[in-house]
Amino acid sequence: MPDNFFTLMIIPRRKSAVKKLSLSRSLVRGLFIGSVFAVLLTLYVVYDYASIKRDKAELVRLRAQTKEQSQQISDLALKVDEFSDRMEEFKQFDKKLRILANYQTGRDKKLPLGIGGSNSDNARIKDLINSDQGKLIAEMHKGVSKLNDDANIREKSFTELMSFLREQKSLLASTPSIWPVKGWVTSEFGNRESPFSSGAELHKGLDIATRMGKEVVATAEGLVIEAAYRSDDGNIVKIDHGRGFSTAYAHLSKIAVKQGARVKRGDLIGYVGDSGRSTGSHLHYAVYINKVPVSPRRYLK
Repeated sequence: MPDNFFTLMIIPRRKSAVKKLSLSRSLVRGLFIGSVFAVLLTLYVVYDYASIKRDKAELVRLRAQTKEQSQQISDLALKVDEFSDRMEEFKQFDKKLRILANYQTGRDKKLPLGIGGSNSDNARIKDLINSDQGKLIAEMHKGVSKLNDDANIREKSFTELMSFLREQKSLLASTPSIWPVKGWVTSEFGNRESPFSSGAELHKGLDIATRMGKEVVATAEGLVIEAAYRSDDGNIVKIDHGRGFSTAYAHLSKIAVKQGARVKRGDLIGYVGDSGRSTGSHLHYAVYINKVPVSPRRYLK
């Protein structure tokens, strides 16, 4: 047989003739190549099927994730819209505070009071919940940017208002607004007949008659600039309250503070007496603005 043929011998178990099968070299080569191709094709189909299954599982996961993210975006959009309403409430609160504090600028007077809701000129974010996600996200970016600008304005406004209120608190603390002692006024501020000589004189404060030794308190926060004895005023305490305000407490029986001490409204500074040029137990209380005497009744509650 020629060399380009292969002989396949089949020997059965039982006694029978041996069968021979002759195959050409080209046929064997073709069968071998075909087998290899079939195996490779099978492997490719199995791999491709596995890839499809994997991609399908990934697609299901991505769809679930996209759905969850869409819900989160919608929830965030609603929160942005709600915060926009809260920011409008802050604007109104700012306006009310300025009215109560009697501190309004020209800008504040243009802001209407008592009108709620976010800006109607812009599309409301919650109206876009069921619309295109891209448009919703773009509107959210605009809304967040506007809220950030509004927050900066409110921060600046509240800082300004806080500074004003601190200044007012400081002014209130330095304004002599309480009675230094309880009693009855025996001589008012202004021109009067002198109790010691004939003729009129300017009485620079209030004479408040009360029992000897009664406590006298500072009528505002300040610095004790004098705590001494004078021939006319007797034991006297003077307090500088700042902003041009100062007060004097004369004819004390005893001084309870030292010069240079800081006192607050209501702090004990001395006791009622009749020291100096006096006709009886009383307190002479005077208020000065830029060293000019004014009526204490302007500030007494």
